[in-house]
Amino acid sequence: MAKTVPLDAPTLAWARSQFQRYYREASIDPPAQLARREFAAFPFSEAGGMRRHATLPTPADLRGFLGELVPRHVYYSSAYYREPAQPTMAAKGWLGADLIFDLDADHLRGAGELDYAGQLALVKRRLLDLVDDFLMRDLGVDPAATAFVFSGGRGYHVHVRDERFLGLGGPERRELVDYVLGVGVDPLAAIEERREDVRAGRTVGDADTEEVGGARGRAARALRLAGPDAPGWKGRTTRAVLSVLARWERDGVASAARELQQWGLPPAKARRWARALVEGGRAERIRSTLSLDVFGEVSAPKEFLEAVVRAAAVEVQAETDAPVTTDIHRLIRLPGSLHGGTGLRVVPLPRDAVEGFDPFRDAVWDSGDADGTTAVTFLEEVRYPFAGEPLRGVAGGTDELPTPRALFLVLRGEAALRPSPAG
Repeated sequence: MAKTVPLDAPTLAWARSQFQRYYREASIDPPAQLARREFAAFPFSEAGGMRRHATLPTPADLRGFLGELVPRHVYYSSAYYREPAQPTMAAKGWLGADLIFDLDADHLRGAGELDYAGQLALVKRRLLDLVDDFLMRDLGVDPAATAFVFSGGRGYHVHVRDERFLGLGGPERRELVDYVLGVGVDPLAAIEERREDVRAGRTVGDADTEEVGGARGRAARALRLAGPDAPGWKGRTTRAVLSVLARWERDGVASAARELQQWGLPPAKARRWARALVEGGRAERIRSTLSLDVFGEVSAPKEFLEAVVRAAAVEVQAETDAPVTTDIHRLIRLPGSLHGGTGLRVVPLPRDAVEGFDPFRDAVWDSGDADGTTAVTFLEEVRYPFAGEPLRGVAGGTDELPTPRALFLVLRGEAALRPSPAG
């Protein structure tokens, strides 16, 4: 839920005043079926816990709630209730829930090696994979019933309001998550076995033989990857295998051999296969024909299939926070609000705006005061690609920053307010 850096009382008061100004001026669109939602919030007081079970039947109620409480974090329920203000889930009367997917940098493989900006770029790529490949292509989700939201922190949320999913319980939602994560999927299912007439080069049935040029054709087993456009995990795995092979061709034998060893092949065999695939042109043959019969006398070795196909499948598994999706009572961050750990806006996005979305340009609150600055002392080295002028600072250094940038650093614990000369 909320991740916040402890702040001293004067800094908390300053940060709250910035949020108060934002909520006084912002126009926030209420969620669909507003009166059926539960609202919850964390106040700026360090001693204050989450305040739950608020009901806000009208947009005016929502504006009043934000303006009076000035929450550091604010959420609403993915679920719809008969009586959302009741203090227990049983009493609320559950009517259904949006299907929510949460992609966060905390859950992405390789994100730990990236800075904050790199993590946001990576999670956006994963978001597009999830939406385009899994939700829309495989599950048939209507784009018009799907909303995309930058969380203001480390990732993105996908809200699916397709009526086919609203009534699903936790176990059914778990099945959807398992499908997205590839749980129980055998990547070797992407291998299709065919029998081909080796003289005519024609695909025949398992028990078929044919006369070819006056002689009976010989049926030979042929192993091929499923077509890259095949539905579901078959096509996804093939696309990943082709991507792996293309990368090896680009990076060379040493890189391919190193990966093959990491995937469990003995060093000598890994080097031999790497040379055959990259220098011997067999990777290109697989990519151009999808045939796995490129290893001469050892046709499609079992180790190659298990190493490359399984590893490629892992590369395309989507990453999502499963508890968010499976929880039918989940609270999710309110679009249009400010994130209490960054001061960035929680931004709703249409699908066609996702690729071009830049959090350091499009999620930064425009305070409307071009001359408004705040003096800070950097507590560590900082580097952020804010639009207009990138932000740079060294530990112990000071600077006068546009107030939204200062708010970002202070809330992240990377800068402190610089005392005024009189202080």
